[in-house]
Amino acid sequence: MLIGIDVGTTAVKATLFDERGFALRRFGVPYETARPSPGHVEQNPKDWMALVLRALTELSDGVQINAIGLCSQVNTHIFVDDEGEVLLPAFTWQDTRCASDAAAIDEQIAINDKIKWWGAPLPVDASHVLARMAYVSRLDPDLWARTRFVLAPKDYCIAQLTDEITADPMTNFGILDQRLCLIDPLIDLVPGAKKRLPPISGFTSLVGKVRHGLPCASVPVVTGAMDAWSGLFGAGVSQQGEALYLSGTSEILGLISDQRHPTPGVISFATCEALTLHAGPTQSGGASVQWAAKLLGVDVNTMSTRAANANLQHVPLFLPHLEGERAPLWDSEAKGSFLGLTSSTGSAELARAVLEGVAYSARLVFDRLSESAGRKVEIIHHSGGGSRSDLWCQIRSDVLQKPLKRTTTSDAGVLGAALIAGVGIGLFETLFSATQKFVHYDHVFEPNSETQARHDLGYAAYQLAYEQLKAVNRLF
Repeated sequence: MLIGIDVGTTAVKATLFDERGFALRRFGVPYETARPSPGHVEQNPKDWMALVLRALTELSDGVQINAIGLCSQVNTHIFVDDEGEVLLPAFTWQDTRCASDAAAIDEQIAINDKIKWWGAPLPVDASHVLARMAYVSRLDPDLWARTRFVLAPKDYCIAQLTDEITADPMTNFGILDQRLCLIDPLIDLVPGAKKRLPPISGFTSLVGKVRHGLPCASVPVVTGAMDAWSGLFGAGVSQQGEALYLSGTSEILGLISDQRHPTPGVISFATCEALTLHAGPTQSGGASVQWAAKLLGVDVNTMSTRAANANLQHVPLFLPHLEGERAPLWDSEAKGSFLGLTSSTGSAELARAVLEGVAYSARLVFDRLSESAGRKVEIIHHSGGGSRSDLWCQIRSDVLQKPLKRTTTSDAGVLGAALIAGVGIGLFETLFSATQKFVHYDHVFEPNSETQARHDLGYAAYQLAYEQLKAVNRLF
């Protein structure tokens, strides 16, 4: 029996799996995100921990758990003191308040150094751990002096469970080079940053055991991975040429290739577990759907039903840049837009536009990934909460012009966390063998060639609109 936990953007999700990868019990409870002022997007780490403990209690009732694995949202950071106590609300990955500190760091780095370190000319953006450190040290020197570690959500939860501090290399890719070594010239740009970074260990390394007095006491806990890498394994992607599409609050796309062609806006991870992942996260996928559903006064399922009944001749163009955009644009000042509205545009057409606009943002990422990885793929493994909509899956397949192979379990990050835990205790020999035994699929969505011309035009319009609206967006 294995438990996988995902400390996600909107909820703690967890599942109890047997050794064949079949879900026996599920847990999922949301928590609040605070937006106290423009650019500030915060969460309370104690909310995560309360739900992690509740999940362990409910999932382990009456059964013997063999291992626990965790993954979490990435570029969300928690400042803690010597006792592991939280010093201020967590900066989530959507938080952009540190943009000026990020820019100040970024302008000190040569493009050639970025390519040498990261394999691509990535910017240091507002969600980078060094930007958060620079911001806190500048505005609150006393709190910075009390800070012992800056942790990712899963690493904070692991510390609370085991009293051990650790982190995985991929969650910390922004401060590691292609050899998975700390980038001292980069880290030294923020005085005091290095001593506040947690030690790093491999995905499948055993951190320790759940401490006495907590649910699942004495059960082994592994280091785990960031959500994208955990979701990679949970979607069954573990060898050359395989591709990933995770649909959650944001859209995360990835492609495995040992080729490297530095491409602006793409994260080309260091080789880890013998895999080289080219990846890109957008800023607003499922978040756009939730926003639109609230705007239209319906739930998400009703919105999907309306979208299915839209008149395609009157569907406008939607840019899902509601909180700026990450890959491949990395533009915190981008804004969301509806373009091409007419008096014939109704709620069904708006709903459809949101689904299509998110798919266009994913295509832009995937086109850049293909360039970075130097290869094209025949099929994309698809998972995440957004993959539960057959309509949206078909739209994505049509826009990408690729078949989408959907996993039976939508929470790929949860499945991947459990799978990694299984390797950590020796249940599976390797991550590759684990994906072959543990991951199952329920459907393949084939692209409809009759929609290609329409979506090619929509995609071209999406790219043009973003460029043309830059000047307008700077005014707001």
